[in-house]
Order: sequence, then structure tokens, then C-alpha cells
Amino acid sequence: MILRLAAGLLLAYAVWCALLFLMQDRMLFPAALAGTPGEPFHPRTEVLERRIDEATTVRAWLIPAAGDGDPAPLLVFFHGNAELIDHQAELARWYLARGFTVLLPEYRGYGHSEGRPSQAGIVDDAVHFLDLASARAEVDGARVVLHGRSIGGAVAAQVAARRPATAVVLVSTPVSVAGMAWRVGAPPFLVRNPFRTDTVLPQLDAPVLLLHGSRDREIPVRHSRRLHELARQSRLVEYDAGHNDFPPPDRWADYWREIEEHIGL
Repeated sequence: MILRLAAGLLLAYAVWCALLFLMQDRMLFPAALAGTPGEPFHPRTEVLERRIDEATTVRAWLIPAAGDGDPAPLLVFFHGNAELIDHQAELARWYLARGFTVLLPEYRGYGHSEGRPSQAGIVDDAVHFLDLASARAEVDGARVVLHGRSIGGAVAAQVAARRPATAVVLVSTPVSVAGMAWRVGAPPFLVRNPFRTDTVLPQLDAPVLLLHGSRDREIPVRHSRRLHELARQSRLVEYDAGHNDFPPPDRWADYWREIEEHIGL
């Protein structure tokens, strides 16, 4: 009886892991929850396109810095997994007001981008659009800030591993997606999109600013604390907030001051 019970439990666990393996992309990339895309929120927006195949075109929004002076630094922002580039108007305007050109790559399967999201595809697309933007005469490709929120922080770290950055800003970012698989009872080796930020930061020369809510239940603050320990040069700032209410309203100005001090451009 004990052996039959053990076999039954093992079979049930195997079925559970198989279901999680099949459903993991929908869980990690819930594009359906991100909403309906609209028109660009800024009048200077240029739509960049990358043709993957006959059925797949991915897109990014590039908003050039105002003025005809020296080449502008470049800000590349990566949003969370239930967001779109359409939702980043306030962030874009903050960087534009400080003389940046802003690049907003959209993930495959999100918004106006087609295809299926994956770590490899999203990072390849981001590097492609970063290279396009950096090659423009009005952009200083030697001054690049990578800024990501939640899963977008994990994307930013992977891009930083492939292209040099002046500064990196990671908001509510996981140590690794693979390591979070145990939360649903699955072993990490089943994760197709591991997003191992913990293997990137120890090799990264760029200064890293880590921002996190101390009451975050989606991605607990221990993730940023661990990344702070692993990074060569980093600063960790915590606020009394969760995941979706970060930063809290009373610390909004301080949040942007921290970023402004960090990028130092």
C-alpha cells in the first residue's frame, strides 16, 4: 500500500510538472493582461521594425532628444510582463527632459509586436534595436543607460551582458526566473526562460542601481539584496511598498532623485 501511495504521488507530481512546463510561457509572459496597444504618446516617436520572418515583425518606439546639439545619451527601458511600451509616457518624458533619446523595445507577442515571447527572442530584439539607435548620428552610443522593471530588469541585465552600458537601473528584479520555479513546486531545470541575473551582475562593469519594495510579495526584496551582494558595484534602495505600488506616492520624487544621481550624465 505504501509503495502504491508513493507511486501515485510521484505520478501526480510528474503530471503537475508537465502541466507547468507546458503553461510556463503563459505564466511568465501574460501578454493578454497587458491591454490593447494604441498610438505613440509622443509626437516625435519613430517606429522601428525588425522582420523576423514572413509572419513576425517586432517593433520599438524611438523618441529622439530635442535640440540639434551634441549627440544625446540613450535610455533603453524594458517594461514588466503585464505592461506595454504604451504605458511608459511618464518615464519617457522624465528622461527626455534630461536630454536623453528614449528607446522602448516591445516584446514579441506584446502590443504591436508579433510572435511568441521568449528570453532569447526578447533579448535579441533589444540588442538589435539598441544597435540601430546607437549607430544614429544624433545618439552617443558610448552613453547608454539600461533601465528595467520586474521581468524587464531581467531583460536589461541580459542586454547588459551583450552590450556595454554606462549605468544599469534594476527595479523589483528577480535573482533568476528559474530559481522562482520552486514557488510552484517545479524544479528550475524545467524553466525554458531562466533569466539568470545572478550570473550576469558578477561579470558586469557598469554601476547598478537596485530599487525594491520591502513588502513585495511577487518578487520579494531578498532578490535585490542578493543581487546587491553579487554585483561588482551596486547600490540598493528599499522603500516601504509592494510590487505594483512601487514606488510609493510619498517617495516618488526621491525615487527619481536616486536614478538621476546614479546615471550621472
